[in-house]
Amino acid sequence: MLVAERLAYLAKEQPTKIITSFKGRETSYEDMFEQAKRLAGYFQSKGYKQEDIIAVYLINSDYFLTCYYACQLGGFTILPINTKLTAAEVNYIFSHSEAKALIYDTRLQTILDDIPETMNCFDNLLCLGEEDTLLTVLNDESLLFDEIKIDENTTTVIFYTSGTTGKPKGVMLSAANVRATAKLYVEALELNSTDRMQIVAPLFHCAASHVFSIPVIYAGGTVVIEEGFSPEQTMDTLEKEKITVFFGVPAMYSILLNSSKMETLRLSNLRLFTYGASPMPFELIRKIKVMFPEVKVQNIYGQTENSPAATTLKDHYALVKVGSVGEPVPGTEIQVVNEHGKALPSGQVGEIVVKGPQLMKGYLKNEEATRQAIRNGWLYTGDLGRMDEDGLLYIVDRKKDMIIRGGENVFPVEVEEVLYEIPEVLEAAVIGVPHSIYGEVPKAFVVLKEGKQLTQDEVLSTCSKKLAKYKLPVEVEFIEVLPRNASGKVLKTVLRN
Repeated sequence: MLVAERLAYLAKEQPTKIITSFKGRETSYEDMFEQAKRLAGYFQSKGYKQEDIIAVYLINSDYFLTCYYACQLGGFTILPINTKLTAAEVNYIFSHSEAKALIYDTRLQTILDDIPETMNCFDNLLCLGEEDTLLTVLNDESLLFDEIKIDENTTTVIFYTSGTTGKPKGVMLSAANVRATAKLYVEALELNSTDRMQIVAPLFHCAASHVFSIPVIYAGGTVVIEEGFSPEQTMDTLEKEKITVFFGVPAMYSILLNSSKMETLRLSNLRLFTYGASPMPFELIRKIKVMFPEVKVQNIYGQTENSPAATTLKDHYALVKVGSVGEPVPGTEIQVVNEHGKALPSGQVGEIVVKGPQLMKGYLKNEEATRQAIRNGWLYTGDLGRMDEDGLLYIVDRKKDMIIRGGENVFPVEVEEVLYEIPEVLEAAVIGVPHSIYGEVPKAFVVLKEGKQLTQDEVLSTCSKKLAKYKLPVEVEFIEVLPRNASGKVLKTVLRN
């Protein structure tokens, strides 16, 4: 079943089961299905056709998922917009995508007020907030939905990449891509109808939506949504909502595990901690296992271009394969290749390529970039990695982030792992900076834990015991927070600038 068909099926099989919980508001499978049909019917009444693009500019809430399923039911293409972007960045996505309609949160009105010409181009506007025109539609029982058969190749979602370099690209995902991702994560995460998944990451990002929310719903479970990550609120929700599965980036875990409150929580229902976006330091994983010995830990690795689904490191490898992102998710092939696309033996570093039913259709209005990314059915990820003797994948770094110091390759993640071992360090990132003799050399940015102190000499002393001399940072800069994009990845372009 496509995800829309699955929702329709579950609305009949378990109509009163709670599908979403948001700030105490619980919605049943039947109610969400009916609301999604009304919204789809509304757009049909306005003359919208399959693959017409509907932009959704919403802060996390249950209504985001209602809009998502409305587009799936009607065959429209949903375009989630990053709510952290500037007006100029939002304007580019609106203009490039040629979205016909916009559903937005009035709390984001100031951004939209800065792009009046583009706003005037929308055929239809629905807002959530002061006027609540969206809720008026969702509750209008007079709206009729004309059920249609959705072709599995229909473009049902477009995510614009984070745009860490250059203009963001619109990743087109088909109904078949979304179905494949939902099914493979049901299997990889062993999801079932009793699961209660806590979402604190932004739903406009593919991880929160496609790795967790949609698969949990496909399995018949419940999605507990928060507007964002707030340590106190997150911990309260973990306990009160009897969460079974939690997803966070390593920075979130670092904050939570450094709170004394975390140790006092009663989390008897919790079975799985998942993480992604960046490597989890060994000491952090160890701390999780000590504090919650009955809870499994699982890593997720993928890109927007593969929905995102590539590999997963399951709990039994958590402490013995530190740094690995695991083995391919179900139905997926992974290789590490050289510059000619030839598979490399274990231990050798090359570009990671992925093949599977979750690979994107391509980039919107960018055939050249699509040809560069997908070759002979393989997605070239731009990540450098290696396979070990057991067939597990290790990310070495992004191709563009690798530092070449006087002809020697320095992989920032290798230096960062050493920095994370320093007890006073909360977060760290390493970039290459220009050098008159060596071309470029490593520089470290370090965020210290609250109340801790550390000098550059102390950092370099620790690093010198574990890293070759050419890998040592020439400078350590202490900052309050690392810049990150919506998916939690460190924006090294910002650090370079």
